[in-house]
Amino acid sequence: MDIKTRLTLMNFLQFFVWGTWLISIGGYLGGSLHFTGSQIGSVFSTLGIASLFMPSLMGIVADKWLNAEKVLGICHISSALMLLWAATITDPNLFFWVMLFNSMFYMPTIALNSTASYMILEENGFNIVKSFPPIRVWGTIGFIAAMWIVDLTGWKSSHLQLIFAAASALVLGLYVFRIWLQITS
Repeated sequence: MDIKTRLTLMNFLQFFVWGTWLISIGGYLGGSLHFTGSQIGSVFSTLGIASLFMPSLMGIVADKWLNAEKVLGICHISSALMLLWAATITDPNLFFWVMLFNSMFYMPTIALNSTASYMILEENGFNIVKSFPPIRVWGTIGFIAAMWIVDLTGWKSSHLQLIFAAASALVLGLYVFRIWLQITS
């Protein structure tokens, strides 16, 4: 598989993970777990809270101690564990904290995904401005595909959407390490 195809799959999966639960989680929390509106809102606020500081912190880690691909893989695997845990929770307060930790691992991956893609493209002689947009658009397609799968399988009202998200995040985390090993060897 060539580099652009590998990066296209990575971008597809990056947003596929998010699409598995972002749109449908409110219905699951309100309809199946009977969370209140403010409790559901607090779960959605975890994305904004984590976005305030985690991309910068993980960026520092990626700049100083580990390369972006390793941090990206570690974050996705950690996010998978949080999503798997979230699938077992029915308490609104604990659910908030687990989703906050999930967001703390997931939100930096959006920037790390782009950084890793840029670095890999540049190291292999590609023009980033021309090469990255067609790769990145597959992220949007991945998000939509995940929403359709969750909707068509009936998982939108079930904890199964979180298990599916966890499995997707784990696959992506392992895939990122595989890409990194193939490109560096």
